[in-house]
Amino acid sequence: MLRRTLAVVVVNIIVFCVLAELLALFLFYNDTGRLFYTYQKPYEPIAETTQGRLTGDGLHPYFGPTHRPGHPFDVPEALRATASAPARVPTNNFGFASPHNYPFIKTSPNQFVIGIFGGSVGAWFCQVGVYRLVEDLAADASFKTREIVPLCLSHEGYKQPQQLLVLSYFLSIGQSFDVVLNIDGFNEVALSSFNNQRGLDISMPSAMHLDPLVNLVNQATLTPEKLQSLAAISQNKERINYLVGRLQRNRIAAINFVLERLHRSATASYQAEVARFAALPSNPSNASLILATPSITPRDDAQALADAAKSWSEASALMQTMLAARGIPYFHVLQPNQYFTTRSFSAAEAKVARSDASPFRKSAEKGYPLLVTASAGLKSRVNFLDATGIFDREPSPVYIDDCCHYTLRGNQLLADAIARQMLSAKGPWK
Repeated sequence: MLRRTLAVVVVNIIVFCVLAELLALFLFYNDTGRLFYTYQKPYEPIAETTQGRLTGDGLHPYFGPTHRPGHPFDVPEALRATASAPARVPTNNFGFASPHNYPFIKTSPNQFVIGIFGGSVGAWFCQVGVYRLVEDLAADASFKTREIVPLCLSHEGYKQPQQLLVLSYFLSIGQSFDVVLNIDGFNEVALSSFNNQRGLDISMPSAMHLDPLVNLVNQATLTPEKLQSLAAISQNKERINYLVGRLQRNRIAAINFVLERLHRSATASYQAEVARFAALPSNPSNASLILATPSITPRDDAQALADAAKSWSEASALMQTMLAARGIPYFHVLQPNQYFTTRSFSAAEAKVARSDASPFRKSAEKGYPLLVTASAGLKSRVNFLDATGIFDREPSPVYIDDCCHYTLRGNQLLADAIARQMLSAKGPWK
């Protein structure tokens, strides 16, 4: 009887394992279009943890927070514009996600260099939307013989005057451009408002991105809550890297299914903790080696947004002045945002894109009208595109989060609008 019972148990276990493996194979194929045993999905560890560092970021003396060279910029499969688009782009010698080190020197007179400036929306456009922009321009007779070379000079969290400073620096070290594109607006109101609430001047780099680095340089600014959060971030990183190692060694589909979901959970926890760490206030410290200017004048929230819009406009005009002196066309784009739109959202997209809990919603709702008003003065001085309405009639999802970032379709629509603006303007390509 015992032997028969054991035999039944063993048979059931084998049947369960076979069925689990078959189901996992089906789900893997449905997700990737590949057979698990002949294709291994890429799972990358968190580089700074494998190298024994706390962060892959650093402080540039002119630009503010930046990435270290070689830091990975990962592009999810759903955002890859073509089958040949890379899943990972390492940062270059200046910390920008680009296959080129800077300054980029032309190797042919037919090369047409486009400098792309902005914050994270610009950084994602460099990896997602730029393929469509190049395709749109290449279809025009003016670009038939040109090799279009996009140079990404956008970085998460950057806001004016950072784009202005980055441009002036690269012009000063000999970087040449045939056209400069600046995609911004959201960070200027959302992050300047956050700076003002933290007591940092709105002209300073984003406190949300600066504070974590200040905390690492000057640990006296760490609160108990921030210390706990920092420990949680480190634990999540180690867990992610452990799971990546297991995934890379595993060749059983059912086990891969379990490990992959654990990896997704650990990644989500890590990303949420990073966001929580950035949002937690720091202890003030007058002894910090990093001197970020406090508010130069008292501002309530409304005044901070008004001043941020004015600074945004003036910084763009200065970019135009610098570039015009060199005969370089400049295009300024006010990026679309889900909190300033007449777009009708589906229930599914609204759940992803719009949230009352978003820390950026109120400042975007109140700040965008000020940007539009400020842009009226820009249009007489700058080739300006108000892109806030380009998604209004698009039925498919265009937002991937409750902040500001776009789907592949959203990036393509933005690229189409920019290409139309460029091709309709007077430029050296005519």
